[in-house]
Formats: sequence, C-alpha cells, structure tokens
Amino acid sequence: MVPIEHSFLNKALQRQRAAHRAHAYPSEAQRRNDLLNLKAFVRDNAEALAQAISADYGHRSRHETLLADVLPVMHGVDHALKHLKRWMTPQRRSVDWMKFFGAKNRVLPQPLGVVGIIVPWNFPINLSFLVLVDVFAAGNRAMVKMSENSRHLTRVLMDLMPRYFSPDKLIFFEETGGVGVAFSKLKFDHLVFTGSTETGKAVMAAAAPNLCPVTLELGGKSPALVCEDFPLRTAAERILFAKCFNAGQICTDVDHVYLPRHSIAAFVALAKEIVQKRYDTLDSPDFTAIIDAKSFHRLVAALQEAQAQGATLVPLLPGPHWDERTRKIAPHLVLNLPPGCALQTHEIFGPVLPVMGYTTLDEVVQSIHAAPHPLAFYPFSNNRQIIQDLVMRTMSGGVVVNDALLHAAQHSLPFGGVGESGMGHYHGHEGFVNFSKMRPIFYQARFNAVRLVWPPYRQRIETYLKFLMK
Repeated sequence: MVPIEHSFLNKALQRQRAAHRAHAYPSEAQRRNDLLNLKAFVRDNAEALAQAISADYGHRSRHETLLADVLPVMHGVDHALKHLKRWMTPQRRSVDWMKFFGAKNRVLPQPLGVVGIIVPWNFPINLSFLVLVDVFAAGNRAMVKMSENSRHLTRVLMDLMPRYFSPDKLIFFEETGGVGVAFSKLKFDHLVFTGSTETGKAVMAAAAPNLCPVTLELGGKSPALVCEDFPLRTAAERILFAKCFNAGQICTDVDHVYLPRHSIAAFVALAKEIVQKRYDTLDSPDFTAIIDAKSFHRLVAALQEAQAQGATLVPLLPGPHWDERTRKIAPHLVLNLPPGCALQTHEIFGPVLPVMGYTTLDEVVQSIHAAPHPLAFYPFSNNRQIIQDLVMRTMSGGVVVNDALLHAAQHSLPFGGVGESGMGHYHGHEGFVNFSKMRPIFYQARFNAVRLVWPPYRQRIETYLKFLMK
C-alpha cells in the first residue's frame, strides 16, 4: 500500500500501466525511436549532466563522467539498435514430433509492462540509462527513483526529460520523505535496485508481498590477484587506475589485492610513482571527491582504526592525507591489515587498497571461499592454465583477466552479481531477456495426435504407450 502522501507514485504507475495496456507490444520502429531518444538526451545534455554530477559530489572529474556515464550509454544504445531485430524475433523450438507430429513451438519475447529502477549516486547516468536501454529494447515503460545524493542531477533529469519522453513512458523521482520505501512497495512488473547488500535485502523484502521479480546489483569485496609470472608494473598501473577512478567509489572496484609476499615492497614503490605521475596533489582536478561527509568520515575512521590496530598506512600522494573541506582522501595502500577491522569486513568504496601477501595460490582461493561471493574477480597471469584453474575454483559475478572493471563496459556480456553481490543480469541480450516474458507458445497441428490417448483406454493405448516408451 502506497501512503497517501506518496499517492503520486501510484498515479504515475497507473498512468504507465494504462499506456502499456493500450500499446502492449511496441513495434521495432517504436523501440528504436525510444532508444534513439535516450542517446539524444545524453548527447545533447552531456555537459549539463557532468556539471550536475560534479555539484552533487562537491567535485567530480568531468572526464570521468563522460567516460563512465555518458559514453557507455551511447554505445549501449548502438549495440541494442544493431541487434534489436534479432532479439525481437520469436524463437523456434523443437517439437517432440513422435507425440505431436506437425505441431510447432515458439518462444515470443513480450514486454513485461512497467519497470521500477532504483539508482545509486556513484554512476547515476550509467546505472539508470543502461538499464533503460534494455527496458526500452524489450518494449517496456519505466519509473526511476534517484538517490538523495544526486539532487542536482535529479533536478536536471526532471526538468529536461519531458522534452524527450512523455511521463507515461519514462519519469524520474527524487528522494524526499520516504519516497524510496514507498517506491519499493509499488506493484511493478519488475524492480531493479543497485546499491548496498543491506539495502538490497530491504528492497527485496518490500517487493516480496507483490511477488514482484527483482534484479539486485549489489556490492562485494572484489579481489585482485597478481600471480608470480605477471609483470608487476603492468599490474600496478592497471589496478591503480581502477582504484583511483571516481576515487574508488565503484561497486566493481578492486577492494583488495593479493601479491606474492616478496613483491609487496616493489609494488608499494611502483604505486607511489604511478599515482604521483597521474595526480600531482590531492587538489588535482582529475581526482574526485568523496560523495558526502558521512562517507568521508567513515573512510577516515576506517583508516585510523586499522592503523591503531597495527596496520601500516601508505599515502600515495605528497601533502595532506585527506582534506575535510573538499572531502578528498589521498589514495592509500594499507599493509598488515588487522583481521576484523572495518577495511577487512566491509566494502571499502573509496581510494584505499589493502595489500595482502600470499605464498601459494591455494591460500588465496581459500581466502576467497571464506568470504561472500564478490561482484568481480581480477586475476593477473599470462599462464592460461593458472587462469582457468582460478576461474573454475572461485565464484564471482564477473571476471576480468589481467585488468579490472572492464567487463562492465562490454555490452555483449551480461552484468550481474551472485549470492550477496546480487541476482539477475542486464546489458545486451541478457538485459532484453531479463525485461521480457519469454512466453512459450505451442501451435497444434490440424491432426491432433493426442486423440490417440483419449479414453476409453483399451488395447490401442497399450500399443501406443509401448511404442512411446521404447
């Protein structure tokens, strides 16, 4: 039940549902138009989106917004347009001809109806519009609830989106006065949530009374593993790019890295060199701020807790380690991480990289098994057998071999977690299927073979059953 003060949510849902029922199966041309309008929106308003997101962060690199929010949406639209006709085509399936000679089986992808999308603040365009690409390709309508940390961006979306889509196709909502809880309780045809595992559990519980299917894209402590044979500098360059991008505020980020014990000192030296070459100081315009004061203080407290318990903090930039005024925290390595501290037990979501030494790969595999399934796993090795063994012996939402993050940018790969890191997939064909009812249809032939098993059951059915059971 939607509270009276949030009845506008229910009215929006009913308006979209009525529009869907009036046009339950949009044509390929209509879907292409919706996708092109999505692309036009992000292309036309890229600078306004970057400015709004930066205002929400306090400071966020414009280039990071263009790279991680704007371009993936444009390329995602292009991928869907290229494959849409094939995705929409009813699938032929085989028929058990011995019992149903002349009949046909088909699977028809049909739109579900209205999809609810709950969006986090870290990549708010990417994590809303890439879902919308799949939702619109599948012929649906959408209601989107933005994060309370994305107020500037939400205002831009609410002001500009009606120029591209009518509210009965796409509408955005801001987080005010419990809208998020009420939104989760709406009777959507599908609900998508991206965010923390704990909040994901609450969203799933809220959707359960409606038997609303959910896709949960959650977090997880995604490990990187550098094997003996892989060049240490190359690994450091790639891992640190991922860790510093968006100041580490990425659900698929490298949470911690496993290194051969004898390589740790060399990795620390390389990390300092690499980061200082990319960001002169903490004030670099290319380095993004922490989203809010609460998150800033959480990270600082976690660093101080680990240090108090015996960890060694290694700041990778000269000057102050953090600045409360700008909410920037210098990239840090953490050595000798104490068990049970916040950096070890909780998703870090910041520019802090614990370094874990290992002697054998079995140690690492057992450590990964001891934790909930991560959203991603990043093994570094040029030995194919080692990589295959590591992949087969572990479980994660996705894998990138010899790099990090990049699987999420592949529109031909499904994206999603497993276990505590999420459920369901989107991106590309899997996203189209996720937001479709893959409806099975059996077409009976003129001659109905089932007549052979109609009562009364006499010798004829005995003969027929013997034939079928051979």
